[in-house]
Amino acid sequence: MKATTMIKVATRSIRRNTMRTLLTMLGIIIGVGAVIVMVSVGQGAQSQIEQQIDNLGTNMLVIMPSASSQGGVNRGAGTFNRLRVEDAEKLRRECPLVSAVSPVVIAPSQVIGGRGNWRSLIQGVSVDYQTIRDWPIESGVFFGQSDVRSMRKVAVIGQTIARNLFPDEDPVGQQIRLRDVPFRIIGVLSEKGQSANGSDQDDVILAPYSTVRNRLAGRMFIGQILASTSSPDDTAEAQADVRAIMREAHGLAKWEDDDFTVRNQTDLAETAKSTTEVMTLLLAAIASISLLVGGIGIMNIMLVSVTERTREIGIRMAIGARGSDVLTQFLVESVVMSLLGGVIGIGVGFSGAAVLGRFTGWSTAISPETIAIALAFSAGVGIFFGLYPARKAASLNPIEALRYE
Repeated sequence: MKATTMIKVATRSIRRNTMRTLLTMLGIIIGVGAVIVMVSVGQGAQSQIEQQIDNLGTNMLVIMPSASSQGGVNRGAGTFNRLRVEDAEKLRRECPLVSAVSPVVIAPSQVIGGRGNWRSLIQGVSVDYQTIRDWPIESGVFFGQSDVRSMRKVAVIGQTIARNLFPDEDPVGQQIRLRDVPFRIIGVLSEKGQSANGSDQDDVILAPYSTVRNRLAGRMFIGQILASTSSPDDTAEAQADVRAIMREAHGLAKWEDDDFTVRNQTDLAETAKSTTEVMTLLLAAIASISLLVGGIGIMNIMLVSVTERTREIGIRMAIGARGSDVLTQFLVESVVMSLLGGVIGIGVGFSGAAVLGRFTGWSTAISPETIAIALAFSAGVGIFFGLYPARKAASLNPIEALRYE
């Protein structure tokens, strides 16, 4: 029997009892729809986390102070600080894999200006900071090297500062006061949004590190050093070089532990990616249970169909149909039923993902691979659960089938 003929016969058989067919396909529809919705939530979370990590900077390395201990008690990361501006300058000179370096001097302060005041984080950075963080300017300009050398009191503010202190006017050219020191705003950063840990990246004020260190922080050591490489492939090697240069700068002997920590942004991205992949697989596995339930429903209906059509099977065999023809016919019916349920389930999944994203605010993403896998899985369910009823139909004795009432 030709394939097209088998599909026509299967379709005609399915249409004999439309309501029973729809109820049979319901399990597949719900299963495929649930898988697509769950996978879309997982993939949406993954893309959102990757975007947040990308917002932190391109190919970034973070050098931070190490932990200290007192009386055998570890006091936590960042409590033993020996980082200096000279360390950043040494990295810029001696590490060829590093394309940009910026010291970061952190000085929380109350910001006064515009239409009120706002508590924010002041960061003293170098000109390279904009390249490291891949953070464009929305209006105005970023400060230059001459501003750093001259310790000019200029600042670039984030969108949160601009919205709260200058809601209806252009902040560029305006003046703010940081710990009673006047700063002139020369630029406004574009919006970055939340970071991977949920903090507001736009709630920040950037100024030359020389100015912040001498006029606001008043201390020799700095909070951290940021660096970036030209290519992601150089990040691991650059991390090893940075560690060696920092140990030399701090005069550490071979047996001494590092008094700093070098973190690789790529490692953070890979960890977050693997976490979301596991979550996506877990959600898909849970949703796949309904597909199995739908497959069992198809098997039950196909067994009932074999019983109802026993006499028909006998007639077909009597006029020359082989057992393989009968098996193929029932198997095609099962697969067609599953694929129809899969197609409807895809539509349900798209709608469900859109509704879920709209009412919960979650990010959802549906890839073509997900749709292809859902269709393939629904066809596989039809083959797996339709094989037993098909084999039972093919093994009927034609004479006994013709006698069946």
